[in-house]
Amino acid sequence: MAKTLTQLSLTSAGFKDGAAIPVQFTCDGANQSPPLTWADTPENAASYALIVEDPDAPGGTFIHWVLYDIPATTHALPQGVAQGPSVSALGGAKQGRTGFKNTLGYGGPCPPKGAPHHYHFKLFALDKTLGLESGATRDQVMDAMRGHELARGELVGTYARKA
Repeated sequence: MAKTLTQLSLTSAGFKDGAAIPVQFTCDGANQSPPLTWADTPENAASYALIVEDPDAPGGTFIHWVLYDIPATTHALPQGVAQGPSVSALGGAKQGRTGFKNTLGYGGPCPPKGAPHHYHFKLFALDKTLGLESGATRDQVMDAMRGHELARGELVGTYARKA
């Protein structure tokens, strides 16, 4: 029998759902991760995972951030989470590979000039800690999460570079 997923509320003080992502959070600015906050979390969550992707990329979905094993006691990410294998300020949460030459950590929107791209920030509440090594891919994290997802939330921002 399939689990019924609940909906997490995922928001950012940096931009509203469906709105443009400010330049400071992109490759044209400081390339900082935006602050994120979530609520309506299940009581039995053991950890969280965050995946940020651009399905509008010319070569297929482009991965901008993979962050997992975020402690269940965490309900927000600060602006400007440092790149690297793990984040001590987030209880040792691990960062996976992005599409930016396998960089570990956030890589901001950096689309080709033209139409706006949509950036999907997807947060998953899980009933376990994944325990993967740092540097896992999006697909490895998604595979490890299978059957352990309790809830999810999504925030979508857009970004376009001037032609």
